[in-house]
Amino acid sequence: MVNDRILDDSDTTLSADDLAALRENLHEQRVFRQEQLKQLQLAQQAQQAQRTQQSQQAQQLSGAAANRTDAPRDRRAGPQAEVRGKLAASARMVLTDVEAALARMDRGCYGSCGLCREPIDRARLTVVPQARYCTRCQQVREVGR
Repeated sequence: MVNDRILDDSDTTLSADDLAALRENLHEQRVFRQEQLKQLQLAQQAQQAQRTQQSQQAQQLSGAAANRTDAPRDRRAGPQAEVRGKLAASARMVLTDVEAALARMDRGCYGSCGLCREPIDRARLTVVPQARYCTRCQQVREVGR
């Protein structure tokens, strides 16, 4: 079949230089995601501190005046916290994938599909170095969701 021939002709062999470059890329991604998570946590802590301060100030002011002044801030704080939460969840997920890829490298099984055990194309690993599955198995997993 044509598809099998195309798959057989794909470049799946990873040289030592390829592995070194991919490892470096994964390390850079790990550092980026760790820093991203740290910044998101700091922003959340700053927002909580600001809310505490506003709450204390509101108690010192008359109730009606404080509620009118804080209302616009409160409306913005909710969506910002939600976005930060989703960004943090995404960063944690990618960080977990990156660390798993580095662990596969250490075990010597990096570049093999986690389902069919066939080699993952070098081009795919170049674009998504933390890839666990070959393109075909990834598509099957996504259809099964």
